[in-house]
Amino acid sequence: MIYKQSTGGDFVDEKRHKFLEKTWKILYFFVNIFMKLKFNSRHDDIYVEGPCIIIANHVSSWDPLLLSQSFARLKLYFVASEHLFRLGILSKLLVWLVEPLPRKKATMGTDTVMMCLRHLRAGHAVCLYAEGNSTWDGLSDKVFPATGKLVRNSGATLVTFCLEGGYLSAPRWGKGTRRGKVYGHRVGIYSPEQLKAMTPAEINDIINRDIFENAWERQKIEKVPFKGRNTARYMERVTFLCPRCNKIGGLKGKGNKISCTCGFSTTYTELCSFDPPEPFENIYEWDKWQQEKVKNFDFIHDEILFSDDKMSLSEIGSNHEEKIIATGVASISKDALMLEGYSFPLEKIENMSIVQASILLFSIEGKYYQIRAIEPRCHRKYLLVWQNAHA
Repeated sequence: MIYKQSTGGDFVDEKRHKFLEKTWKILYFFVNIFMKLKFNSRHDDIYVEGPCIIIANHVSSWDPLLLSQSFARLKLYFVASEHLFRLGILSKLLVWLVEPLPRKKATMGTDTVMMCLRHLRAGHAVCLYAEGNSTWDGLSDKVFPATGKLVRNSGATLVTFCLEGGYLSAPRWGKGTRRGKVYGHRVGIYSPEQLKAMTPAEINDIINRDIFENAWERQKIEKVPFKGRNTARYMERVTFLCPRCNKIGGLKGKGNKISCTCGFSTTYTELCSFDPPEPFENIYEWDKWQQEKVKNFDFIHDEILFSDDKMSLSEIGSNHEEKIIATGVASISKDALMLEGYSFPLEKIENMSIVQASILLFSIEGKYYQIRAIEPRCHRKYLLVWQNAHA
């Protein structure tokens, strides 16, 4: 086995790295053609000498492949959610082909930072989505505060990258894809010398500026049709509070419409706006309204704010093993998250996050749990209540 010592004293498997480089050069041809046909995508061609850290906006689960189109000549090490390592044979195939760097969502990710630095100091290219999650509403979020420090200390070149059209092509709340237009491009390249002259906060500001994308403002200008089947299916995962009856739980997306049991209904058009445009023109406006409602508990509810059946609770072990400990109804009050005999005080839940659209992850008192929906459910409303409890 051939190893290469990094400047930080760590070791990486250089023979394995060479294998992955060769594998990617073979795979690239097929990946590029597939993504162009599926998404009508175009991209910059980017190459950087020496170690580099690529930070991009996160808009969909397709982001790694869309971004990889721009890096035909570089093997990228992607930071990936830990849940990808719990998919059996598929996980083994992913590890063999691309060797992603695992990060537990809803945790601080210190081990992941060390893995990133090890690869960067060995001269490799690392890509991370520093917002932590793909966008729900079409707007980029701020990167983790520790991002600037990681970039500055890495001694690597920073590449900022932006995907346009990705959210409207494959929103995380939906099912399937819509064919419109996607463009992936480099925004900035910053040398290690430039980065050393900046503070971590200044680096964060540059990254936030470079990767910011507002899907709705761009769509107002470009007016690109995004065509597909069942384009509003599962929209209740993001727009969960009805503007007519002020209740949670009655909305359901089907075909190109989202409707409520109270009689409210609106159509999601190929231009990704609502028809009629009142009370909301787009998903962002709806989401902004409902977030304020949830923050103030200004919706119809009892002591239990809302609940969902057909949910499972699992404890996740240190080696990615998943042990189901309860199934049934998940619910939340102003004080606790509950599922069939288990109660987790919101004030003690340290971190919480959502994987894709169907898995809620959280850490509490040194343990790591997930709540998975057996059928499509909206996890985001639980996340918003927890975030407000920690505001």
